Amino acid sequence: MKPVQSELKKWMEQNKNFQENYNKIKNEVLSDPEIKEFLSLHPELSQRDIEKSLIKLYEYKNQSKQCDQCGSLENCKNMLPGYSPILTVQNNEIHLSYEKCRTRIMHEKEQEQQKLIQSLYMPKDIMNASIATIDNDPNRSQAVRELIGFLGKAKSELPRKGIYFYGPFGVGKTYFLGALANELKKFNISSTLIYMPEFVREIKSSFKDDSINEKIDFFKKADVLMLDDIGAEMQSAWFRDEVLGSILQYRMMEGLPVCFTSNYSMEQLEGQLAKTSRGEVETVKAGRIIERIKQVSVEVPIFAENRRD
Repeated sequence: MKPVQSELKKWMEQNKNFQENYNKIKNEVLSDPEIKEFLSLHPELSQRDIEKSLIKLYEYKNQSKQCDQCGSLENCKNMLPGYSPILTVQNNEIHLSYEKCRTRIMHEKEQEQQKLIQSLYMPKDIMNASIATIDNDPNRSQAVRELIGFLGKAKSELPRKGIYFYGPFGVGKTYFLGALANELKKFNISSTLIYMPEFVREIKSSFKDDSINEKIDFFKKADVLMLDDIGAEMQSAWFRDEVLGSILQYRMMEGLPVCFTSNYSMEQLEGQLAKTSRGEVETVKAGRIIERIKQVSVEVPIFAENRRD
């Protein structure tokens, strides 16, 4: 008989502790300011209704609401990281649900925006470029003004003309393209950045899988097309006329901007484009390309300190 009495006494002590803990948690939950406010808005709930949902109220109390206790998405303390608890009442029953918090919403928006920048062979530092990190060299001031002017127009409507940055090696021309692309994504405007020598190779290789028309069509229709280092590539007359010419013609007709960087002014570039890989000089055809470039961009020089020295 003694063992039974001992077990019964032990159970009663444990039950007493359970009741004490339960009452303690209940008081903590019901004294929480947010929960008190929530319950005050629902006078239809009886004490029994509330006690039935005490676990839900406890779960709600111990989580961060709209990031008030979380420094970042990575440090989210909630059961569902990036989701904030919501209390509602239906048919005299308390329900606990979750919605995306503002930090997760911003994180997902940034991920979507990052997808707006597509690149062929552009360095990582260019993809992370920012206007804020462009130095105050007076020789870059015109380029900065043109860039900011383009962005100002882009807030309401995509400009018909991009910018043709030209100047010596190492003055930051490509960096300007990256900075521009990163600003444009804030307006949900996509940019496609292409390093021209690799672009030529990409087009040539697309003959193997018969994807050339698909690729050309993609570059034709990008919101903002950015051609980096035009004039540096050794090109054929076919690429100049059928690929580059076709892309520029389409964008000129559709009023879609193109941004360029080059070591050559437009006048100098015309001479470069006239030379073909066969050693021929085709001035008229090169002139047509330059006229299209003028229709889709504004020429802006950058003669500043070499950033790579």
